[in-house]
Amino acid sequence: MSEPDPSGGRPPAPARPTLRVGVVGAGRVGAVLGAALRAAGHEVVAISAVSDDSRERAEALLPGVPVRPVPEVVQSAQLVLLAVPDDALTDLVAGLHSTGTWVPGQLVAHTSGRHGLAPFAPVADALLPMAIHPAMTFTGTSLDLARLAECCFGITTPEALRPVAEALVVEMGGEPVWVPEEARGRYHAALAHGSNHLVTLVAQAMEVLRSDGIDPADRVLRPLLQASLDNALSSGDAALTGPVARGDAGTVAAHLAELADLPEDVATAYRAQARATALRAQRSGRLRGDDAATILTTLDEETR
Repeated sequence: MSEPDPSGGRPPAPARPTLRVGVVGAGRVGAVLGAALRAAGHEVVAISAVSDDSRERAEALLPGVPVRPVPEVVQSAQLVLLAVPDDALTDLVAGLHSTGTWVPGQLVAHTSGRHGLAPFAPVADALLPMAIHPAMTFTGTSLDLARLAECCFGITTPEALRPVAEALVVEMGGEPVWVPEEARGRYHAALAHGSNHLVTLVAQAMEVLRSDGIDPADRVLRPLLQASLDNALSSGDAALTGPVARGDAGTVAAHLAELADLPEDVATAYRAQARATALRAQRSGRLRGDDAATILTTLDEETR
């Protein structure tokens, strides 16, 4: 007696198409996304790397993938991933166009948060352009691969390529989020303000604790900061607590006095954030107008 057919007589599913991928830039982002695409089944055929650090990163995350000059990386690939600094992107695209390096009909994606499709203007009719930006901070190590599972990618493409960009993001483990071309600048400003300035804020808070011998500063701050972040993400301004939200100008003045002998950036940042907090608390109705005015006056007095 023959064994039952587990497919139920259905034809086998077609194999998912794979791409030959070339990565331009073995920085923290390029090497990690290249590794994620490789893990998804695509063939990373070449990567460009200039510094010793980038070469080591390429070897660690993409072992066996040859390091080649940028023109060779581009011409060997069906999908070119441009993972270069924002300010270098437009000139790179134009330079490869002027030297006839691009292959007509090629898929090309950049990872810049700031830019949408504008850098591809010289080659818009010849290539298939996409902006695919991971909204995450990268270490450039294998740790980042696991973090992609919770990462949103801001994508901007011609409408016909939107399914392609979304599929690539999903294959890397991320979640695609559509960002219109005209919104790219504000999208990037929001991410930089939230992420980069958070790093500065946390580093300053640890410096203040350690300046008076309170350590381990990271362990003291971690539960508080994690709870504050979770509350802010879920509730916005309603999560606000502390002396500014209470209108406690005396405590704010005392804080500034304590910070006066630390590096200038600490007190300057405290004043700027306290001012922004007071204005937002007043606007949301959490702080009465007279209390907000007292806080703002206290901050002005401390700068004289």
